[in-house]
Amino acid sequence: MASNPYEGLQDFVGGLPDLVQPLIVAGLGMIPYVEGEGSAAIGIIVGINPVVAAVAGAAGNILSVVLVVLLSSRVRDSVVARRARAADGAVAVDVLDSAGASTDEGKPTRRSKGRKRLSSWLVRFGVPGASILAPFALPTQLTAAFFVASGVKKGWVILWQVVAIVLWTGLVAAAALGFVTLLGWG
Repeated sequence: MASNPYEGLQDFVGGLPDLVQPLIVAGLGMIPYVEGEGSAAIGIIVGINPVVAAVAGAAGNILSVVLVVLLSSRVRDSVVARRARAADGAVAVDVLDSAGASTDEGKPTRRSKGRKRLSSWLVRFGVPGASILAPFALPTQLTAAFFVASGVKKGWVILWQVVAIVLWTGLVAAAALGFVTLLGWG
């Protein structure tokens, strides 16, 4: 049995009210790159019930993705409307790339590489496959914004992002539970 380096943190979290523990995990799930799976794993490692940690992490991630989709959809609708007016000669509009960001010639960033990978997955596998593969390229919030900016209907984006979040959070939570159990930290 390995020594538990998280024992102090587990004691601290165990001392928090039961209602606060999942709220913290849900809050962590809203952070890009941490997301539902990371927050669930953290919750499990610090001693929160695995089911509670997984549900809270996924719920926080889903809430943030829904908010991003709704906001991105409004922004896209506004840009499309401005482009339509510009086509009529009423307004000049900045050129936007497919992800909804101003185009900038320069060194490719990690994010632009992720967008290119996601774009190719979207073409190859459609929204369902790209949503499930997306965590390998970008956080779900950025993926959702990319899909909406690409013209995918917001309901379809939300559906497949929820499926992907639940899938990945469940897999990572199961792995974290196995890890904690294997090391005897539970």
